[in-house]
Amino acid sequence: MGDRTHTHTGAAGRAVTAGRPASVRNVALVGHSGSGKTTLVEALALTAGALNRAGRVEDGATVSDHDEIERRRRRSVQLSLVPVDWDGCRINLLDTPGYADFVGELRAGLRAADAALFVVSAAQEADAVAGTTRALWEECAAVGMPRAVVVTHLDTARTPFDELTRICGRILGHDDPDAVLPLHVPVLGPEGPDGHAPLTGLTGLLTRRIFDYSSGERREEPPSAEQRGPLREARDRLIEGIIAESEDETLMDRYLSGGDIDVATLVDDLERAVARGTFHPVLAAAPAPEGARQGIGTVEILDLISRGFPSPEERVLPTVTAPDGSPRPVPVCDPAAPLLAEVVKTSSDPYVGRISLVRVFSGTLRPDATVHVCGHGLAEPGGRTRPDHEAEVRVGALSSPFGKQQRPLDSCVAGDLACVSKLGEAETGDTLSEDGDPLLMEPWTMPDPLLPLAVRAHGKADEDRLSQGLARLVAEDPTMRLEQNQDTRQVVLWCMGEAHTEVALERLRSRYGVQVDAEPHRVPLRETFASRTAGRGRHVKQSGGHGQYAVCEIEVEPLPPGTGIEFVDKVVGGSVPRQFVASVEKGVRGQAARGVAAGHPLVDVRVTLLDGKAHSVDSSDAAFQTAGALALREAAADTRIQLLEPVAEVGVLVPDDYVGAVMSDLAGRRGRVVGTEQESGERTLVRAEVPEIEIGRYTVDLRSMTHGTGRFDRAYARHEPMPPQLADRIREAAENGANSG
Repeated sequence: MGDRTHTHTGAAGRAVTAGRPASVRNVALVGHSGSGKTTLVEALALTAGALNRAGRVEDGATVSDHDEIERRRRRSVQLSLVPVDWDGCRINLLDTPGYADFVGELRAGLRAADAALFVVSAAQEADAVAGTTRALWEECAAVGMPRAVVVTHLDTARTPFDELTRICGRILGHDDPDAVLPLHVPVLGPEGPDGHAPLTGLTGLLTRRIFDYSSGERREEPPSAEQRGPLREARDRLIEGIIAESEDETLMDRYLSGGDIDVATLVDDLERAVARGTFHPVLAAAPAPEGARQGIGTVEILDLISRGFPSPEERVLPTVTAPDGSPRPVPVCDPAAPLLAEVVKTSSDPYVGRISLVRVFSGTLRPDATVHVCGHGLAEPGGRTRPDHEAEVRVGALSSPFGKQQRPLDSCVAGDLACVSKLGEAETGDTLSEDGDPLLMEPWTMPDPLLPLAVRAHGKADEDRLSQGLARLVAEDPTMRLEQNQDTRQVVLWCMGEAHTEVALERLRSRYGVQVDAEPHRVPLRETFASRTAGRGRHVKQSGGHGQYAVCEIEVEPLPPGTGIEFVDKVVGGSVPRQFVASVEKGVRGQAARGVAAGHPLVDVRVTLLDGKAHSVDSSDAAFQTAGALALREAAADTRIQLLEPVAEVGVLVPDDYVGAVMSDLAGRRGRVVGTEQESGERTLVRAEVPEIEIGRYTVDLRSMTHGTGRFDRAYARHEPMPPQLADRIREAAENGANSG
């Protein structure tokens, strides 16, 4: 796999940087929640010598430093980096959250990584594994990520290893299940009184060697005669799978004719197929037996990472342009080339401030250097991006994270990762390039947050800090979207799910000192006239001195949806002086914005000014504005006002087994299914139009209904009349609220 420079991280002090891109391996650990990713990271760090005992670094801090609320719940909610050294390689282990609410952290990890370890728990029921695994696997496949599978929790397995590997081959291999095959099989010890046989080691199918951990030391020994028979079928299938991916077309003929193929050739072909992403080996891992210094399978995993996973030099880099969009040459992963790096994660430290996790794709990043920060933000659904921004920024200190520590770095070469403190106002997704030669990398796509959380400041002191806290929260987490809704006058934080909202509220409180109260999210409704009507506005006041006098008569008629407000002047004879016609229109439009029935904006009507009266002294702009508003309110009192609700176009992608349940649920939400489309992987896309008031919590309900396998998107379509009974309840609630106020 190329020349490697051995590096290490000492027990204290300055971290040693990687010497060349060929000596770096960036690996994301991906898997469903509870699969044991963080525990596996700790076991790998222990085996590599970065820890002195399981789960603890040398200074006593935990490897994964998550928010306190999430540590209590044992749920990882953010991307964390643990660098270790093995076989001359610097291995950056990127521990990603498995919970669906934090898929943004997962995608950031995939952007920073060059390969993925897909972690599957044998302690889960087989159906649960199959249901939650596919979507995450496809996240990796979408970016062309080489992958291997690690089966964990073999010491408490509910699903046997051979059955789990068959499931992985079926749901992950799709048309080619022989591309997902085990490299090792578990070795079980004698069955105990509880009927459980403990895991004591692994057998390598290619080498036919047993790695025994039962004595507390990892020992290699040949299998016994009775063990060889059951291994033969699995070994033959593995060899055939490797040969099928080999670039040497003569190997299959040699194998089928009974010729001997040496293990070294098979291992070389295996490593090349893994690096290309065409073969996905299955490995096994379990906690170390009592007294052992290494977890079962960790040496084999580290060997695969260092020898089989690609280096950064083998990765196809994202497209690069100038800030104006003009094309630029494809960058190369070379420490001597011009700088090209990207902020993949932004976080805050109460003492250091903002910390940026940066992946260097080309060149070398050094402390105190001046770099150009350029960002158009991350791409959002619908083609939206965050506002463009550029700045020249002086790089702060570089460090390598390890638990709560940040160990200083002298530099960060192409292919490596580093934390940068005080990188100006750089946000996640921003590009770093040479001063004077700005570049912009193609952004990665983030999912659209679909669960609204309306918040308000808890007290007067919180009002001043609220906007700043929310802005910093959104800058750190691109899967949150902040909305200042002018119609409902609510501040809405759009999140990925309930757990995401909990984390957002906790971070506002603990990081930024802002106490907020959640309130029910209000959907922006509209009002319109159901039929033609007329109204008269009379504003006459005489209270001594300069009086107020204005009278106007209007006619209101409904217009087609989407028309808005039209104002027509049909006054003849100058009954309303020309200078006051605009005042009437201003009053009408102001009242329309405030609503005429339940306090929602009035739309899709034509207001015609027919007649009026004025006084040579007492008429004024303000008087005719008031008269125009009064006329519109009087017209509304004489006809039925329709409430219009927003309707969304919804696309729900689910496995075929859930199509019936999803369509029935949408019908119960007053939705209209407009079609279905068959997608790959035995999935169906259900397209429907659903009132937005019915899908406020749909992201949570769909996840529950489909066991985490369904996903959906939504886009505003139009406003439509609300059913009369529901409209009456909303009007009644509005009247009660006004009376109680």
